[in-house]
Amino acid sequence: MSLDNKPVYSGGCQCGAVRFHVEGALGKGSVCHCRMCQKASGNIMLSLVSVSGATLTWTRTEPKRFQSSNHVKRGFCPQCGTPLTYEAPDGMAITIAAFDHPEEIAPVVQWGLEGKLPYTDDIPSLPGYTTEEDPEAVEFLKTLVSYQHPDYDTDQWPPEKKT
Repeated sequence: MSLDNKPVYSGGCQCGAVRFHVEGALGKGSVCHCRMCQKASGNIMLSLVSVSGATLTWTRTEPKRFQSSNHVKRGFCPQCGTPLTYEAPDGMAITIAAFDHPEEIAPVVQWGLEGKLPYTDDIPSLPGYTTEEDPEAVEFLKTLVSYQHPDYDTDQWPPEKKT
């Protein structure tokens, strides 16, 4: 929370080149199944939350934008390509997963149901593992070194290499 009791959120892209702060109440979180959102996110759906009633500040590089339709621009990191924004005449939404604490922003509505892929509702019934429990990934994970930006603000990124 900020000093005036407005909620404050932060987030950014995978590589850390784009970072943002949002101060104030977020709108309703949503999941969109339309084909345009699928393509924009490279995923089976895209979760978004409106920031139109809040103050958004880009604290590092601003996203690059792609005009995906006559009404909408979509913002993404110019370095790593992380999808970040949906910008329409009625305001901007940010991808929920780009927030440092996406678990705090639950979708409350679905859109674009005509594009919903038929297996989406079956996902909860699939076998599941935590990352460390996946027997086929154990050896691979022992050697994994993440270069992903952490889920908090840093003075600079990437960190300086120690010599």
